[in-house]
Amino acid sequence: MQENRPPVAVARPHQSNPQGELDDHYLVALAKTGKPDAYDMIVRRYRGFVRLKASSYFLLGGESDDLIQEGLLGLYKAIRDYRTDRESSFRNFAELCITRQIITAVKTATRNKHTPLNQYVSFSQTPAAAGDSETTLDEILPGPSVHDPVNQVIASEELESLVSCLSGVSGVLSDLESRVLSLYLDGHSYEVIAEKLECDTKTVDNALQRVKRKVGTHLASREVAA
Repeated sequence: MQENRPPVAVARPHQSNPQGELDDHYLVALAKTGKPDAYDMIVRRYRGFVRLKASSYFLLGGESDDLIQEGLLGLYKAIRDYRTDRESSFRNFAELCITRQIITAVKTATRNKHTPLNQYVSFSQTPAAAGDSETTLDEILPGPSVHDPVNQVIASEELESLVSCLSGVSGVLSDLESRVLSLYLDGHSYEVIAEKLECDTKTVDNALQRVKRKVGTHLASREVAA
């Protein structure tokens, strides 16, 4: 006579932590499959670190929210590039990507004076960026601040929304729009994007304007305030 045994529960890996919250690996996996809600949860989870890291810098001639948005771009890149076979946790990888994105933006702004940011001064050391020299006040002050049309293309609030729903809107972007957006997210200027795509800067500007409108439409369809 066959003995009746209770079913054995098999835990799904990387689904929840001891506090009952979905863990990072599980959320990243969902985000990579195009689940916008997973992006939203990751953004909410790491918003505090982004704000803390951004607060280490002071913006000269601009809005402090710009640095927060750069940090959120770093978080998006972490989600996009993270591999579960890495030895480091997603948290460590995300914090590194966020810090690098902010510092790269600072250095680019100082060097070129025509990036999505204006000019920044570091108030504190950033241990996660070991090996990268900090921008000093003497390096920042010389030279005028140059207005960049990128700030007109994707405003701070829209950029945060963009990070949280990129996977959902990507299916409605044209090939040009996708390529322009990808290069922009990699930190390239209008001029570099235009050179890489063999077009003029006006075409780049128009493509990012269309991306902005499509993101707004996508958010409205999800009933999420932009």
